[in-house]
Parts: sequence; C-alpha cells; structure tokens
Amino acid sequence: MARLSRFVLPGQPQHVIQRGNDRQNIFRSDEDYQFYLEKLLDAANKHQCDIHAYVLMTNHVHLLVTPNTENGIGKMMQMLGRYYVQYFNHCYQRTGTLWEGRYKATLIDTEQYLLICMRYIELNPVRAKNMVDHPSEYPWSSYPFNALGRFDRLVTPHREYKRLGKVDTERQLEYRQLFRAQIAENTLKAIREATNKAWVLGSERFKKRVEKKLGRPVESAGHGGDRKSKAYLNGIANQRV
Repeated sequence: MARLSRFVLPGQPQHVIQRGNDRQNIFRSDEDYQFYLEKLLDAANKHQCDIHAYVLMTNHVHLLVTPNTENGIGKMMQMLGRYYVQYFNHCYQRTGTLWEGRYKATLIDTEQYLLICMRYIELNPVRAKNMVDHPSEYPWSSYPFNALGRFDRLVTPHREYKRLGKVDTERQLEYRQLFRAQIAENTLKAIREATNKAWVLGSERFKKRVEKKLGRPVESAGHGGDRKSKAYLNGIANQRV
C-alpha cells in the first residue's frame, strides 16, 4: 500500500517531529546542537520555511514551521538531515542511519492551536524527567526568544504571536503569562495523536475546510471522518494505488 502524502498547505503551520533511530541520542555535545541549528537556518532560508518555535531534545526535535511553498518542509528536512547525518557520523566514527524513518508532521489550525503548540514544544524539557524546572533554563529552544526577547535569527514570529501585543515587550510578557497555566491533558493527547498519526490538528470547521481543499480525509473514520463522504472515498482510493 502506497503511503499517503503529508497534508501541506503553503502558509499553514505544521508541527514537525523527528526522532533518533531506536530513540538513540542525536546530540552528544553543545557543538552538535549548534551545528544542527546552523544547518536548520540554512535549510529553512533556502526552502522558504518560517520557524516559529523549536526545541532540540537529546534524542528528538520539535519544530513549528510554516512552509511558503508546497514542498518546502520536505526539502528543508531532507537538506538538514543530509548535512547533519554526515556531520554526526564523521564526529562519532559511525555509519548507517540516524533517524527513525520519515519525520512526522501535522497541519495546525492557527487560531485554535498555534500558541498552544508553541507552548507544547517549548515545555518539552520541563515534561522530561530531571531536565529543567522551567523552559527558561533550557538553552536549546525558542523560549528565550519568544518569552524573553533574546536574539535568535532562526525564529520568525507568527502573526498569532504578534497579536499578543503592540510591541515586542508586550508580546513577551503576554507569552510568559501563558505558561502559568498547564496545558490540559486532553489537549496534550490531541497534539501527540495528530502528530504521530499525521492527522490535521484543529477545530471541526478547520478540518472540513482542509478536507475540502485537499480532497482527502484529514483523520481516521473513527475520529469523526464520514465514511460516505467523497473526500473519504477518494482518500481510500488513493491509498490503494
């Protein structure tokens, strides 16, 4: 069975995750993190992708990305992966794959999930055991930029983030305030499930709009899909090609 292509709408953000093979560490030193971020910047610029939030964990990465072309994210991740694997294998005298298959991605409903997804990404080091107590303590994320105004040439503020205030200091203050409340467990589950299964994350209205535009179901039939809909049937037909 052929794999369905990922959901892509130029101008619409996506939550991207890439993990190390067998959950092995993909960063072993500060130099590794720095090299990855440098090549991510190069790849994002070359393939017209805007990075709004990120975190580099020891064995995986999270990115919140808006592609400005249909193939932007795919080309960005391919370029980044090629450079980083060559670098990592050379540094640590190893061969073979570094990544756990293809990266995972989900299309994000901007109005409902953009800021939540930013928090979800930047709170990863806090949710991880024995790492940090607050996202400001972790050096390899976009939190210092979004919340504290620290210079980071990799990050492009999204319009939803800009709506938090008229000037940068207002936005940063309002953004920090968001972190005082915990993300609801059902929201965490929805983000994880949508990303791991490559569904669309958003309201029913948003999902229907994407489904109509792309002509295929945006989630499994067990999660609200209409098995009699034209989009669903077209999606099944495409899977059988």
